[in-house]
Amino acid sequence: MGGNNNKMSYTVPFELKNPDLLKSDSYVHGQWVKAKSGKTFEVIDPGSDKAWIACPDNTAEDVDAAMQSSYKAFKQYSTMNPRKKAELILAWHNLITENKDDIAKILTHETGKPLAEAYGELTYSLGFTWWFAGEAERIQGYISTPSAPNRRTFIVKQPIGPAVALVPWNFPIAMILRKAGAAFAAGCTMVVKPSPETPLTCLTLAHLATKAGFPDGVFNVLTTSLENTPSLSEAMILHPITKKVTFTGSTRVGKLVAGLCARNLKKCTLELGGNCPFIVFDDANLDQALEQFMALKWRHAGQACITANRLYVQAGIYDKFTEMLVEKTKNLKLGHGAKEGTTIGPVTTPRGLVKAQAQAEDAVKHGAKLVLGTGKPEKGATEEEGSGKGKGVGGYFMAPTVLTGMSHDMLMAREETFAPVCGLFRFETEEEVVKWANETSMGLASYAFTKNVDRMWRMLENLEAGMIGLNTGNSSAAESPFGGIKESGYGKESGKDVAVREFLIEKTGTFTIEGQY
Repeated sequence: MGGNNNKMSYTVPFELKNPDLLKSDSYVHGQWVKAKSGKTFEVIDPGSDKAWIACPDNTAEDVDAAMQSSYKAFKQYSTMNPRKKAELILAWHNLITENKDDIAKILTHETGKPLAEAYGELTYSLGFTWWFAGEAERIQGYISTPSAPNRRTFIVKQPIGPAVALVPWNFPIAMILRKAGAAFAAGCTMVVKPSPETPLTCLTLAHLATKAGFPDGVFNVLTTSLENTPSLSEAMILHPITKKVTFTGSTRVGKLVAGLCARNLKKCTLELGGNCPFIVFDDANLDQALEQFMALKWRHAGQACITANRLYVQAGIYDKFTEMLVEKTKNLKLGHGAKEGTTIGPVTTPRGLVKAQAQAEDAVKHGAKLVLGTGKPEKGATEEEGSGKGKGVGGYFMAPTVLTGMSHDMLMAREETFAPVCGLFRFETEEEVVKWANETSMGLASYAFTKNVDRMWRMLENLEAGMIGLNTGNSSAAESPFGGIKESGYGKESGKDVAVREFLIEKTGTFTIEGQY
């Protein structure tokens, strides 16, 4: 809900060891601030459809103060000794680690993901702060001898300037630390606009960054409602102080971000949507493939850009693998993320349920068979009073759904599925499945399971994606470059050198030497 300026009381549905961690105002230059309009928007628990806190509904008029602060901090922070920057990132890492229990609770009530998955995201996310603390001291230029006599050419690398980060709701901690870690290692400052669904974890991270010793203005946060997200984002991107934009989200919005950056030739990194194929050949270790698929597909109720979106199973093992998948999936326990024993929670927004139901119904209409689940939301999940309005009529749940007999004229073959819905496609030959796997405008990740080493290498080279899992599901890690090709975006996050490079400029110096050696 946006545009609320009434003073309402909310009940936080959990207790924290350190209550000071829960912040709800925006954060600019070390100060907790309201929107100039005084308006707020509600944050809703996806597991209950209850509003439990409110944050400032910032608009374009709030942007300049945050960017001026970021620039002021950049003048100081960009010249800081690399060792000091590394120490600050590591101190931040340690504070986040010390407060994992509290942060996990906040994350679960923002995203809906089970508490165990919230801890998993924190562990994964802390890999970035640890990694970039090391990278801060390894930014190096080089010197060379050119063809012209008596000259030396040298390259120096410098931080590009204040950056803007637009982050999604599905992995808010990971996406912030992956972006901010690289920016801070490079010597850049950052203004973050978190998703309206998940502003609180971002504010907690900003609070801990200051506690770790980062100067005021290095990490600013502007929260906003869904309604004001487009205008606020545009103002942040177009602000003359902004020198770099990093965005994770849908391909549709990514194209808009790229267009805005192009107006003033601003550098941008885009990590966009995926339509990732997961291929199981008949010589694969089925237990291994199933274990990797389960962890990849049902994590956060299917709401990950690198999730297995299209499951291709070779004809000789199709029936057996389907049976194994159904039996394993039946053991998942649906419930509120904070409830003990829950292994799959709600989707984060009711919009996701509407799309998932439409995809499932389209598949059945075109001949697919439901072998598990209904493909429909639980009662109340998408009713008007329960459509993200915070009325408390129930969370946004859908039981894991599995369909067989999928074909390529179905929506699920062409669109990203961001929900707990899985469709199995039968294939006969390697050539056939590679063709089908690549028949998408997306190119984020692909997965292939086989024990044929020659085929493995062909999969690596022939699948059109920026990341290829070979007998491996989720392979995202701080030390590995993350990014897609085609309409899944450009630029890399994490990995050796490449992530920090996104926040650097290079200067070429040429020096002429007088005299003889």
